[in-house]
Amino acid sequence: MLSLKDIQIIAQQFLLDGEVSSFTPIEAGNINGTYRLDLAGAAPCLLQSINTTVFRDTETLMKNVDAVCVFLGNKLSDSGGMISLYCYPCKNGKKHYIDNDGLVWRIYNYVDHSVCYNTLSSPELFYKTGKAFGEFQKLLADFPIESLGETIPGFHDTAKRYRALLSSAEKDVCGRLETCMPEFEFAKQRAEDTHILTDLLAEGKLPLRVTHNDTKLNNILFDEDTLEPKCVVDLDTVMPGLSLYDFGDAIRSGASTAEEDETDLSKVQMDIGLFAAYAKGYLAAAGDSLTETEIRYLPFSAKLMSLECGIRFLTDYLDGDVYFKTKSPDHNLIRCRTQFKLVADMEEKMDEMKKIILDATK
Repeated sequence: MLSLKDIQIIAQQFLLDGEVSSFTPIEAGNINGTYRLDLAGAAPCLLQSINTTVFRDTETLMKNVDAVCVFLGNKLSDSGGMISLYCYPCKNGKKHYIDNDGLVWRIYNYVDHSVCYNTLSSPELFYKTGKAFGEFQKLLADFPIESLGETIPGFHDTAKRYRALLSSAEKDVCGRLETCMPEFEFAKQRAEDTHILTDLLAEGKLPLRVTHNDTKLNNILFDEDTLEPKCVVDLDTVMPGLSLYDFGDAIRSGASTAEEDETDLSKVQMDIGLFAAYAKGYLAAAGDSLTETEIRYLPFSAKLMSLECGIRFLTDYLDGDVYFKTKSPDHNLIRCRTQFKLVADMEEKMDEMKKIILDATK
């Protein structure tokens, strides 16, 4: 448990506008430790410790984050709408500080008078979420992509994830393969889907872009008065990728009608109304910055990201639950089943999804 003195010692390594007078732990988020710092005579700020188990290359991570924050800040400074995070510099010129215990710290501006949501209350909220992530994508369309590093190599290389599944099934270190043969066969039947987007990228038919890679509802801060999107946060996984990864994962996580570990699969489907809301918001903001190929593959991307997530859960189940936290021996298998149910439901609704996208671009 950190004391005020501990926090002050860390904060003194940064060029802040005042001394820390108090702090408040913020429980939101599963990866990093986060604290609101109140400063004497200055606006509050946000202190975070970076989880170096998840993010091992903190140098590249912080260079990515800072570069994107500066780029967005320059574009948004006079817009009167959304704002950008910015990273306070340390006294040594870097944007992060490593303490004597090897912990890595950074400080952001605190986005005051804002709220975030963990669950959707209406299609309108999902529309605004899509609009915010669409604006994020559009603003970064001309970012010098070659200056970004890949903090988690192959993060959304679905074909690579599928090959890992085949390897885990062959080894079957926990003897679990026989308990998940229907799920394993489901993945094998869709092997050709796993490399479609990476093939298009390799062929130059899809552009490499700045991607957020964690496009969940709770990574948008909304103005507490107007409820309009105010800031895109949690930029640790910002790196080169495909716009389709961000769109697809937002649908996977936000348009499902059930929790990720729902055991009653009859409750699991993709809400087509939520898909339409997000797609319309996203395309309203980003549509004119996307290529025709990107727009054409938006529906498929939702299916692919659900398939990839299911493959990852199934692989971890076969490996003995070494990556994802679990509450029971079959937790990862349950999660896999919900994702594969989403895939199957999206396949049935694919024509309707394509029509929604087409109508939204007219």
